[in-house]
Amino acid sequence: MDRQAWIAIALCVLGLIGWYAYTATHLPPPTPVVAAPSPSATAGNSPAAATSPSVSVSPAPVSATSPSPAPAESVPTFAEKAETMTNGDVELHLTNRGGAITEAVLLNHTVDNERRVVLNASDRIPIGAIVDQPEATALPEYSIAKQADGSVEFERKTPEGMTVRKKFFFLPPTEKKDNYVAEMDVDFRNDGAQPYNNAGYFVTLGSTRPIHPKDMPTYTRLAWTVNGKAEGIDVNWFAAQNYPLIGVQKREAKPFYREKVNNADWAGMTNQFFTDLITPLKAKAVELWARPFDIKQTEGPNLLGLEGAMGMPGFQIQPGQTASLRFQLYVGPKLYGRLAKLEHNEAEIMNFGWFKLVSQFLLNFMNLIHNWIGNYGWSIVLLTACVKGVLWPLQNKANKSMRKMSALAPKMQELKEKYKDDPTRMNQEVMKLYKEHGVNPVGGCLPMMIQIPIFFGLFSMLGQAAELRNAPFIWVHDLSQPDTLFTIPGLSWIPILGNASGLPINILPILMGASNIWLMRMTPKTGDSTQRRVMMFMPLIFLFFCYNFAAALALYYTTQNLFTILQLYQNRKQPVPVLEKVAPAGKRSRKGRP
Repeated sequence: MDRQAWIAIALCVLGLIGWYAYTATHLPPPTPVVAAPSPSATAGNSPAAATSPSVSVSPAPVSATSPSPAPAESVPTFAEKAETMTNGDVELHLTNRGGAITEAVLLNHTVDNERRVVLNASDRIPIGAIVDQPEATALPEYSIAKQADGSVEFERKTPEGMTVRKKFFFLPPTEKKDNYVAEMDVDFRNDGAQPYNNAGYFVTLGSTRPIHPKDMPTYTRLAWTVNGKAEGIDVNWFAAQNYPLIGVQKREAKPFYREKVNNADWAGMTNQFFTDLITPLKAKAVELWARPFDIKQTEGPNLLGLEGAMGMPGFQIQPGQTASLRFQLYVGPKLYGRLAKLEHNEAEIMNFGWFKLVSQFLLNFMNLIHNWIGNYGWSIVLLTACVKGVLWPLQNKANKSMRKMSALAPKMQELKEKYKDDPTRMNQEVMKLYKEHGVNPVGGCLPMMIQIPIFFGLFSMLGQAAELRNAPFIWVHDLSQPDTLFTIPGLSWIPILGNASGLPINILPILMGASNIWLMRMTPKTGDSTQRRVMMFMPLIFLFFCYNFAAALALYYTTQNLFTILQLYQNRKQPVPVLEKVAPAGKRSRKGRP
């Protein structure tokens, strides 16, 4: 039986590896998404654009990718003009095309320590444009003027006799909430003779794209909150949906997302570490819209970006009256400590999931440690030490229970041989054996159960903590990315581990797998031989799935394994548990009576 189980497990693992290898080399690449281009893609090529006011040249986009070229559907009939706003942390590039923000350059955040991070792009939908329908490819012309206080104002008149004024500005020092926060004021003035009725409009949210080519698609999202609860969709939503295992299609692929919502507090576009979100301050959003677009790259398959808009409720303006609206914009990194200080649950953009409270506590604690020692790598090591210290007494009891179960293994084997034809009786006798010797069969599992929310909380936190970007640690250059020392070319077919360039050699996941094997060899042997052989594959499986994760997560798990190994060495120095039968509870209580 043991030999058959061993062969079955080996075949399953080989089959899994073979399937991944086949899909990596034989299946066709995903069909690129063709999205309607923004008219700004051609505005920069018009002759009139050369005479527009100069704009500070923004650095290259945030990754080595660029949007796929597409034919223009409409060419602006006016010269695009631009102005900038800056406060030392962010530089906003504003255009008269729609009176909105084309790019937000984060002056203190870089990619690969070279290029500044740029949110949105000039050839995508801008941030803060007001449109009747988000699918529109043409945006109206506004007049544009930069004021003495640094703000930028826009104005246009509509055929219905409406005058629309927009003003983008950073808050003065007395009202400043954060350097990444700006505001947009909008005034609708009815200069006509008839009441103006607006059935509803959309405010564009701009676009988002992966920071690195290997980022998980689930990070590229449209997010919003309703009553403080975060919701959202990612770029995977637009593909055809199938029922798992059976392969029957649940629904066909969708070209765009459009849904009504019940008064959303804010909405925004987000990737792994950065976001631009808009909070209406005098109304609530009632609809969300999003559309994917294709991003070509020099190597590997195309990536997907996402652009979106939020729908606002309609209004009525009598002749000569003005309706004023205000929107708060946050354009910057997803720093929980700064987002949590804002007033409309903006910190929910972090998308920590089920273990939100654990992630928030661990992130705040890690930042507190970092304030003392100044290095995020050592902060993770000390954070792991603190977590392990809290669980140390519980783990001691679990190790003691496992040592007792290991000592009981021969007796359990005898019972299994004796009652091999009667599983019910065998289980009863095994439980009786546990009870006679005071052994709790689940005692060794309790610390593991407690560590599950900690692990997943750390996984979610370390995967989105913008603080870890470009944070060094010994040989690691960026704790938010795999710690690749070099790449072996020609091995890109290896499932999960390989990429378009070959097989990356990531040191921390290898150390994590080695420490897992070391820990498993030190752990007292419990269960039958088949269970132990199954457990032998766990380090390999864990190594496969964590190999290309952030170095910070591998550092945490490796450090935790080393502390657990140290604890097991300490437990081994204690006397070997002696198997003695424990008196029943009733007899123990009578024994103490006079």
